[in-house]
Amino acid sequence: MPMHKDTYFSWRACLTGLFLSLLVIVADQFSVNIIRGSFLTIDHMPAGGIFIFFLLVLFINPILYKINKSLQFSYQELILIYTMLLVSCSISTMGLCSQLCPIIAMPYYYATPENRWAQIIQPHLKPWLVPHGEKTIQYFFEGLPKGMQVPWLAWILPLISWFILILSLYVMMICINVILRKQWVDREKLIYPLTRLPLEMIQTDGKSILSPFFKNKLMWLGFAIPFLISSWNGVHHYFHFIPQIQLANDIEIFQKTIFFYFRISFPIIGFTYLINQEVALGLWVFNLLFTLIQGGFNITGISSTENVGIYGIRDPIFAHLGTGAFFAYVLLGLWIARGHLKDVFIKAFSRSSAKKNLIDDSQEMISYKSAVWCLIISSLIALLWLVTSGMGVMTAITFMIFGFIFWIGLTKIISESGIPTIIPPSIASSQTISSLGGANIGDQGLTSLGMTYPYSSDMRTFPMSAVSQGLKLSSNDKAKKRFMFWAIILVIAVTFIAANFITLKLAYTYGGANLNKWFFIEGAKRPSVFIAQQINAPSVINQLGWGCRIIGAVIMGALILVRYNFLWWPLHPIGFAVGGVSWIGQLWFSIFLVWLIKWVMLKYGGNDLYRKGTPFFLGLVLGQYSAACIWFLIDVIAGGTGNTVFWI
Repeated sequence: MPMHKDTYFSWRACLTGLFLSLLVIVADQFSVNIIRGSFLTIDHMPAGGIFIFFLLVLFINPILYKINKSLQFSYQELILIYTMLLVSCSISTMGLCSQLCPIIAMPYYYATPENRWAQIIQPHLKPWLVPHGEKTIQYFFEGLPKGMQVPWLAWILPLISWFILILSLYVMMICINVILRKQWVDREKLIYPLTRLPLEMIQTDGKSILSPFFKNKLMWLGFAIPFLISSWNGVHHYFHFIPQIQLANDIEIFQKTIFFYFRISFPIIGFTYLINQEVALGLWVFNLLFTLIQGGFNITGISSTENVGIYGIRDPIFAHLGTGAFFAYVLLGLWIARGHLKDVFIKAFSRSSAKKNLIDDSQEMISYKSAVWCLIISSLIALLWLVTSGMGVMTAITFMIFGFIFWIGLTKIISESGIPTIIPPSIASSQTISSLGGANIGDQGLTSLGMTYPYSSDMRTFPMSAVSQGLKLSSNDKAKKRFMFWAIILVIAVTFIAANFITLKLAYTYGGANLNKWFFIEGAKRPSVFIAQQINAPSVINQLGWGCRIIGAVIMGALILVRYNFLWWPLHPIGFAVGGVSWIGQLWFSIFLVWLIKWVMLKYGGNDLYRKGTPFFLGLVLGQYSAACIWFLIDVIAGGTGNTVFWI
């Protein structure tokens, strides 16, 4: 069985975590850009990270044990490795690095006389934010002529400049996680469904190095279902006479103005089985409610002409309602935690001689004093960076407030709902423009807001959620965790360097325009297109947006109060906060199916039947993620492209 130590300090585990993270980075960059297969690091539970951890626990650790018992990775080492994998996956592609270089180069390469980006965007880009040289940018999208070398020097200054901001934001996220961990884990007892699978894989019964999870026949039955279906569809990609198994369909409703989706997602089915019934009910009921309201608006002509971009909920009314709900969810959560937060800040600012009877932080990743001061310092660094990049002070503060409302809110929602594919209802830059008015922000500030997209727009994954899961896993024992902080900082730095190196190497070798179309063309254009629209037609403070945010906050507050005061209330309020998001619209049917199955199981079989069924549903998750990774390897060997066996 994996040994238990009294500390997470382990250079061996740290180096293993770095090595495995680099393997996943290389595999995913190759998969999404060259093979064009499944995304391996795209969600809050990354398929690539889970699969390589699965191999480590099932094969590598038992082999080490057979060679010499002292060579096996301990329980704490496995958690450290897994946390490093999660954090690395959260920024290696979708979370940051596949978006950063294309977005900062896009205003130059795709500038035309028609879009006038050269006149309205380029003059407002600070020289230390972007690469320079016409050929440097041209070859990034078109590929280098034969014999030329990658112009690394042109990218060093902008990438170092961006890393200062990125690291400060990520340190803020880590510190907030440390400050809130005890409240969320010990007091509110959030269930963190996404941590259940890795925990089951490393927990042993004392009789064997392998977890009983791997000896459970129901788990392997669950594993086989998505694995075989994905493999069947993978074979279909090569032999078209084999019929494909369709797992998704849709119908058009409300005079063909809305698509109504029916999708079977095995990871969603697996994780939804672990969550509370009121959470599942709230997610699918509020999604159907939002769909009905949106359809009614469409056929009656009720709409807003405001442009809030494509991320989150595209309809401005629902985007602002959801944003207001997030504000209420986060602020009321902090109010509920006020006693804990008071203890934390007293601990942070008390003299060492007066700390004996204060809140215990010995089990935290860093002390509360370090967390509070690092949070303050990193916040000031991020604010200074944003102002230096061109934002006004009020714009930068507003952006950071919206950003952390979304980051904190989504992290907690993931910890309660277990949905690995989920995003907030809007993004910080769009809400900042709507709240303050583009005309008040100015062209320079608008351009700077456009450059925030790499780390704050596509929030299908981000480090705060990854660190939160790691802290939950480490909460199950009393070992000292101080080393985890530095291991996480190290993996962030190594991932940033490695992923950007690979992105640049692939772009200059093959031409970025020939790689992943979303990262290098369609997605990379969105910030410049959005900001150009705002500059060409400056907006004023959107009164409807403020009204919708207030209404959303009031409704969310009322739902939270009802839930706390009436135990019979069946709908969890987080359904209102994210029910209008497109991904819930895609996944509501899978959530509904599991809610119904679980209701029947609990009614007629009780908790015993429910517990016995858990390995089967976790097997569904593991089987789907394993299929995605194994078919990536098959496609590499066979030379196939475009074989996406897993998306959501």
